[in-house]
Amino acid sequence: MSIKDKVIEIVAEQAVLEPGDVSLDNTLEDLGIDSLGLVESIFAIEEEFDIQVPFNANEPEASDFDISSVQSIIAGIEKLIAEQKS
Repeated sequence: MSIKDKVIEIVAEQAVLEPGDVSLDNTLEDLGIDSLGLVESIFAIEEEFDIQVPFNANEPEASDFDISSVQSIIAGIEKLIAEQKS
C-alpha cells in the first residue's frame, strides 16, 4: 500500500468515511475531522510510518507541517519519510 493510500485510509477512519469518499483536495474540516480527530490522525500516522510529525496541537498555525488538505498532509509525510531515510 502506498503512503498516499495509507494516509487516506487513516484520515477516512477518523472521518468515519470510506477511503473512496476522501479526495486529495478535501480539508480535514470538509471531512468533519475536529482538532481531537486531527491529533488522533497524526498519532496514527506517526505510528504507521514510524516518524515524528512536527505538529503542535496547541498551536497548529505555528507548526511547519501543512495540514490544509489531504494532499498537503500526504506530501508532508512523504517528505518526512524521505528525510528519515537519508
